[in-house]
Amino acid sequence: MSDRAPARIAVIADTSLQRHVLQQALVGNGYQVVLNSDPARIDEEALANCEPDLWLVDLAQSEDSPLVDNLLEKTEAPILFGEGHAPERHSENYPRWERSLFGKLKRLVGDPAQAVGPGLDALLAEAQRPTRLELPSVLASTPLVAGESATRVWLLAASLGGPEAVKAFLDALPGGLPVGFVYAQHIAANFESALPQAVGRHSQWHVNQVRHGDSVRCGEVIVVPIGNELQFTEDGAMRVSELGWPEPYSPSIDQMMLNLAQQFGDRCGVIAFSGMGSDGSAAAAYVRRQGGQIWTQRADSCACPSMPDSLREAGYSEFNGDPRELAAALVNHLAEQCV
Repeated sequence: MSDRAPARIAVIADTSLQRHVLQQALVGNGYQVVLNSDPARIDEEALANCEPDLWLVDLAQSEDSPLVDNLLEKTEAPILFGEGHAPERHSENYPRWERSLFGKLKRLVGDPAQAVGPGLDALLAEAQRPTRLELPSVLASTPLVAGESATRVWLLAASLGGPEAVKAFLDALPGGLPVGFVYAQHIAANFESALPQAVGRHSQWHVNQVRHGDSVRCGEVIVVPIGNELQFTEDGAMRVSELGWPEPYSPSIDQMMLNLAQQFGDRCGVIAFSGMGSDGSAAAAYVRRQGGQIWTQRADSCACPSMPDSLREAGYSEFNGDPRELAAALVNHLAEQCV
């Protein structure tokens, strides 16, 4: 894991729509686009002066391109030939196209989500204790049994900018709520152990590593493991699979949403915080069919709004707010369920 700048990508595509979709997808996933051109509008001098980490070539109409032949002969950077015509951003085929493309990109030039980790130092140094929301009387009058298994479990999903947003959410949230959380964060494995303290140090919530065979407890946040898929048994116990997550995301928010909704149905919810890409969009329809809630962090409060934007634009988000507003909405939602 390093703090280096995101990989520089040069795009050559021969339709304006494809260039537009690739630009949006690359930037939304944290890459830097240094060139985006029609092969007919670029000359050898421009090719020579462009020094990307990778060339992404996507040609639908001009497969026999002298420019591409020249590029193949002269460049030292890897060349990735695209996934073909990009589906509409909100179509059911888009997430599959995006996963395939970025799975290849991450193997060739790295994962921009690896840049999440260094920001944890600032969270660990943060001294301010924000004001917590009050616990509604209807919840305060029905105290929880300490360590009680959570019958309601919500997923906190995040990528770039996620730890800061999740910390703000947990800082605002009062203890004593009849809910537990699982927290899926795209981050490098060597920062996984620092995540619980970084996001939980000022909150009334216990942020813990996963416990195989145990249930999620009320008042706690379980950090979803990066290396192995988290599943649930029929009685709701956590099961850490021997298998890794489906590529290209670790953890896969889509897969975590499917596993959660399959077990908890209308007693689950998802809050998509700041993050890159569209991980989560493919599973959103299933979560909604199972009766689960999907909420999103408001774009102007995100370090990177791509992940919540993709859910909002596809019509899956039922509530939208900054981290404190999301915390307040959850407190009210749980209070209404207890009336």
